[in-house]
Amino acid sequence: MTFSQFLAIINARARVFWAIFIGVIVLGVGLSLVWPKKYTAVATVVVDIKPDPVSAMMYQSMLNPALMATQVDIIQSDRVARRVVRNLKLTENPDIRREWQESGDETSDIETWLVEVLQRDLDVKPSRESSVISVAYKARDAKFAAGLANAFVQAYVETSLDLRVDPAKQYSSFFDTRSKEARDTLEKAQARLSKFQNENGVINADERLDIETQRLNELTSQLVAIQALSSESSSRQSQVTSGAVEKLQEVTNNPLVGSLRVDLGRQEARLQELNAKLGDNNPQVIELKANIAELRQKIDAEIRRIGGGVGVTNTINKQREAQVRFELDAQRNKVLKMKQVRDEGSVIQRDIENAQRAYDTILARLTQTSLESQTTQSSVAVLAPATPPMLPSSPKLVLNTILAVFLGGLFALSTVLVKELRDRRLRSASDVAAMLGLPVIGVLPSLHAKNSKKKRAAQALQHRLVGQIAAPKTGN
Repeated sequence: MTFSQFLAIINARARVFWAIFIGVIVLGVGLSLVWPKKYTAVATVVVDIKPDPVSAMMYQSMLNPALMATQVDIIQSDRVARRVVRNLKLTENPDIRREWQESGDETSDIETWLVEVLQRDLDVKPSRESSVISVAYKARDAKFAAGLANAFVQAYVETSLDLRVDPAKQYSSFFDTRSKEARDTLEKAQARLSKFQNENGVINADERLDIETQRLNELTSQLVAIQALSSESSSRQSQVTSGAVEKLQEVTNNPLVGSLRVDLGRQEARLQELNAKLGDNNPQVIELKANIAELRQKIDAEIRRIGGGVGVTNTINKQREAQVRFELDAQRNKVLKMKQVRDEGSVIQRDIENAQRAYDTILARLTQTSLESQTTQSSVAVLAPATPPMLPSSPKLVLNTILAVFLGGLFALSTVLVKELRDRRLRSASDVAAMLGLPVIGVLPSLHAKNSKKKRAAQALQHRLVGQIAAPKTGN
C-alpha cells in the first residue's frame, strides 16, 4: 500500500476515522475530569551503614545494590505494614472496621486486611547511585497520604532498629548463660587447685623443685667424692691386710715413725761400734740392745696404730658412702614425687588458665552484645518527611489528553484499515491497473463533481462509453 492509497482510504472513510478519534479523546478527557483525584506524598530516608563504635565492625564504604534491595523489601514487608497499623491504631477506627465488614473478606482478620490495603498504594524506590530511598503513598486525601508515608518511614526506622537489637538481645541472653557456666567451671578449677596444694603442701612447686633438684645435685657430687675416698681407703686397707703396712704413705710420711727410725739407725750403728770394741756382754752393749728393741717396739706399735687408723678411715668412708647413697636415693624419690606433684598441679593450672580465657572471652562478648542490645541508634535516618502535596498526582489531564490523542488516532486508523480490508474498493487508477494488470487508457471525471454542467457532461460521456463497449458484445 502506497501513501497515496493510504490517504485515499482515510479520505474515503473520513467520517468513521474522525468519529472514533474524537470519541476516544472525549472519553479520555471526560474520564480524567470525572476520575477521583489522588495525592502522592513522598518521604525520603537515607541508609547510612558505618563502623559501629560498639562492635567495631567494618563495613564497605559504598552500599551494594543487594543491601539497598533488601532495605526496599523491608519497607514493603508485612512486618512494617503491621507496625503502621498498630502505631496508628487503625483497627480501632469504626469507619475502617465497617469497610472491612462490607468487604466480605472473612478469610483474614482486620489487621491482615489493612496490611493488604495499605500495601496497594505504597511505592518504594531506591536511588540509583546513592543510599537514599523514596517512600511514596497515594491516597485521595493529601494529609492522609502524607501521614501514611511518614508512618511507613517511622515503622521502617523502628523495624530496622529491632532487626539490629533483637539478635543482640538473644546473643546477650545466650552469653549471659554461658558466662555463668564458665564462671562455675573456673571456680571449680580454682577450688581443685587449692585443695591439691593443701593436700601436698605446695605453695610454689617450681621454686621448691629447683631447691630440691639443687640438693640432689649436691648429694650426687658428695657421693662421687666419698666413693673416691672409699676406693682409696679400701686400697690402703688391702695393703694393710696383705702385710705391706710399711709401704703405706701414711707410714712413710709419719714424722714419729721417721724420727724413731732415725734413732733406731743411729742406735744400731753405735751398737755395732760398741759390740766390736767391748763385746756382747758389755753392760753398755746390753743396754743399747735393750734401747734398740724398745725403739723397734715403738715403731711396730706406731705402724700398727697407723694401720688400724687406715681401717677405721675405710670403715668411716664406707659408712659415709652408704649414708650419702641413702640420702641420695631419698632425695631422688623426693624430687620425682615433686615432679609428679608439679605435673598434676600444672594440669590443674592449665585447666584454670583455659577456664579463665574462656570466661574472659565470653564476658567480653556478653559486654559487647549487652551494649548492642541497648543501642537506640539506627542505621536509617529520615532525610525529608512527607508533606501534604498541593496538586494531585492523578489523574493528569495533559498526559491523559496526549495519551487519548495517541490511542484515538491509533484506534481510528486500525478501525479504518480493518473496514477497508473487509470491504475492498478501488480508490484510484493505480488500483485498477494493479488489479487487472492492464494499462489505464483514461480517467472519467468524478460523478460527485460540484458543478452541474460538468456532472451532466461526465454522465453523458460515461453512458456513451458504456454503450460503445457493450455494442460489440451484442453483435457477437
